[in-house]
Amino acid sequence: MLSHDQIWSALDAFAARSGLTPSGLARKAGLDPTAFNRSKRTAADGRPRWPSTESIAKVLDATGASLDEFMALIARHGKYKPTRNLPLIGFAQAGKGGFFDDGGFPVGGSWDEVAFPEISEDKVFALEIAGESMQPVYRDGDVIIVSPTASLRRGDRVVVRTVEGEVMAKELKRRTAKTVELRSLNPDHEDRMFNEQDIAWIARIIWASQ
Repeated sequence: MLSHDQIWSALDAFAARSGLTPSGLARKAGLDPTAFNRSKRTAADGRPRWPSTESIAKVLDATGASLDEFMALIARHGKYKPTRNLPLIGFAQAGKGGFFDDGGFPVGGSWDEVAFPEISEDKVFALEIAGESMQPVYRDGDVIIVSPTASLRRGDRVVVRTVEGEVMAKELKRRTAKTVELRSLNPDHEDRMFNEQDIAWIARIIWASQ
């Protein structure tokens, strides 16, 4: 028999697998953004609230997934919980010296942490978006997970830190042995080009809380 916790845990796992928060998954499915919030999982009198079959059907339709895939997540992640704490750094902090090693991974320990489901990537960390320069893709307060060791391809969304300490989220337009070309995510901001020697590190964005 399926339990209340199993169903909701599977939905959480499905959202994370799709690169979304539970509210982002609900929004993508055309539901109220709060439909899958934890506060909605228990009624005021303490009785458990279950997601409707219609809601699950809309999620599967919006993501192109099958019912078998969802059932597999129920079986695999019946007790799904975040199992790893990642360093959480603000964009302003990321621009300061002393926070990263030469490979672009945080060093020291003067940062916050965020719980995240275990993933195969070893050196990953979280950045909190600040300001409006990355809209409409990323909004102020969004959290992105980045990997400085992940392979890069043209079209990847990346975080770049320059030697001078400027930090930005862009799309990798082109990279050669000498230059790095970046496409802005916000049409109001110009694309950028840097000499390779002016780049401290580039990390690929592998997840975003949208």
